[in-house]
Amino acid sequence: MLAQRLRNLIQSMVLVTGMVGLLLTLGWLFAGVYGMAWALLVGIIPLVVSLRVLPALILRMYKAKALSVAEAPQLHAIVNQLARRAGLTEPPRIHYIPSSAPLVFSIGSGKGASVAVTDGLLRLLTVRELVGVLGHEVSHIGNSDTWVMSFADVVTRVTRLISLLGQVLIILNLPLLILGEWSLPWIPLMLMLFAPTISALLQLSLSRTREFEADLSGSKLTGDPAGLASALAKLEEYQQKVLKKSRLPGVKGIEPSLLRTHPVTDERIKRLKDIEREMYPDESMLVCPEDGGPCAPPHIAEVSRVPRRHLSGLWH
Repeated sequence: MLAQRLRNLIQSMVLVTGMVGLLLTLGWLFAGVYGMAWALLVGIIPLVVSLRVLPALILRMYKAKALSVAEAPQLHAIVNQLARRAGLTEPPRIHYIPSSAPLVFSIGSGKGASVAVTDGLLRLLTVRELVGVLGHEVSHIGNSDTWVMSFADVVTRVTRLISLLGQVLIILNLPLLILGEWSLPWIPLMLMLFAPTISALLQLSLSRTREFEADLSGSKLTGDPAGLASALAKLEEYQQKVLKKSRLPGVKGIEPSLLRTHPVTDERIKRLKDIEREMYPDESMLVCPEDGGPCAPPHIAEVSRVPRRHLSGLWH
């Protein structure tokens, strides 16, 4: 577990350094030292906005409702206990999303952190599996992954903006380029064209690395890696059923691992089993909590609304 954590930390540092280095290089090609300073300054505003405003906006898009202790005492008890184990000064707020799709995510940081769960997730997973999933999400908050990924997203967006401005300037100066009065080095041009794609791929790789780290940290919080592994298997089975219905007959849709925001589920489950063997080398030491069936949702009728995609790109 220590070796995995060290490897995840090194990978995250390398990826973040690569993204920032690419942004600064692009700024330097655009306007020298002033371009580098401008790129950093431009990135500060959207970073602050993404940390302060974006969490509430996303929850509103999902039509999420904050749950009180009276509405979901079991959920609050689980999250509060996990937050104490994670060393959080304040447990994240719990939001309920009226959707039949089994989804869960964490958003925000510090006192503004929240964990959102859908009706479909609460009805699909057992209590043991739900504890594993919530441990994963609380670990995201404890590891500051929500902040890191917001920072990575801002870097990618600023990189895309600078690249776009550079391409516009090249188009405006195209007559001079054709007449031979202005020359353009090919290496900076290629970097300017492909920088947004490179930055996006680095961001996806960083996301996958942080997911592995959250699996590891969440397993330490719950002491039950098998619970999370079982939940991941159920969620993957549900996703494959949805994808199968959306594809044409006989057509297999394979998503390249390079373009995934999350690691391949089979790989995550394999790592969780390795963690379990390390935590409990003697199987007699492992005492599994009672499943208790699905966690009790808030006192409302079961949601029948089918999953759909929001104009913002959010799927729920």
